[in-house]
Amino acid sequence: MASVAIRDVRKAFGATEVIHGVDVNIGDGEFVVLVGPSGCGKSTLLRMIAGLENITSGEIRIGERVVNRVPPKARDIAMVFQNYALYPHMTVAANMGFSLMLRGAPKKEIEQRVNGAADILGLRPLLGRYPRQLSGGQRQRVAMGRAIVRDPQVFLFDEPLSNLDAKLRVAMRTEIKELHQRLKTTTIYVTHDQIEAMTLADRIVVMHDGLVEQIGAPLELYDRPRNLFVAGFIGSPAMNFLKGTIRRNGALQFEAASGVRLPLVAAPTGSDGRPVIYGIRPEHFVIAEDGGEAEVLVVEPTGSELQVVAKIGHEDIIAVFRERHDFKPGDKIRLKPDPRLAHLFDAPTGQRLTAS
Repeated sequence: MASVAIRDVRKAFGATEVIHGVDVNIGDGEFVVLVGPSGCGKSTLLRMIAGLENITSGEIRIGERVVNRVPPKARDIAMVFQNYALYPHMTVAANMGFSLMLRGAPKKEIEQRVNGAADILGLRPLLGRYPRQLSGGQRQRVAMGRAIVRDPQVFLFDEPLSNLDAKLRVAMRTEIKELHQRLKTTTIYVTHDQIEAMTLADRIVVMHDGLVEQIGAPLELYDRPRNLFVAGFIGSPAMNFLKGTIRRNGALQFEAASGVRLPLVAAPTGSDGRPVIYGIRPEHFVIAEDGGEAEVLVVEPTGSELQVVAKIGHEDIIAVFRERHDFKPGDKIRLKPDPRLAHLFDAPTGQRLTAS
């Protein structure tokens, strides 16, 4: 195992810079997820760590060694790809042991390592099969097993679950987390799925347009997003945003552009009349007599929850309830956000505001 240090790393393709000075320190044995929308640079950053892309400038260390010019095979990393990348003419056992065979490892050692990884992943009955005889989840486990037998310092995962169906993704997510808890190998995992990021990571690195927007523990990012992008990206359904101003005439309130007023617990000093964006998560609404009037537009029961799209003033919002309600489109309900859980962001910059 080893730490990974990424220091002011930049990547340009010709005159176009796609990674703009990224700094991330990953501790020995830590599970870090790089998350962001398509095109944010997360896979490019992972490929630079692996040595599959050259670094334009900056430094990457694995342990105490700078690896900028070290070839991929000498970096002591193992990578699991989105498309499995298995050899179709080889059995599961041969696929898993292939890298050791290339190193010239003794046949007995290869067999021991392959069997050990197969036991961890439940692949022992499948060792004699070929990839075409396996399901998608089994193929992904084989790809993970191939990485395990190498006993690397760092595991790299590049969107490994995106080709699987929803139920299998959940099962494989659990297997990957259990695998990390057992092996405690430093792991860097790329995904665009923020649910995967929240459930797997010790820390999350949120990326956008080649920049790191915020780094932190999953609940830290959920409870205290640094800016509008992080607030809107982390959480499903996404946080609701309302444009308006802070009002201090009597009670402290947020006044939306439509005239709707919502309670505030705190705001920065001297902010009366300041243009802000008010953020509230869907699950932080309750039905209350003193809430603001909202018109129900769409009702989406999911079984465990009820998602309601409603209009407050001129704005559409989403509210989520754990209890059952017999709402129908066109119904008028009164929604009250919990002011202790509201977020304020500066309208011009999108940065989070804190009380002072």
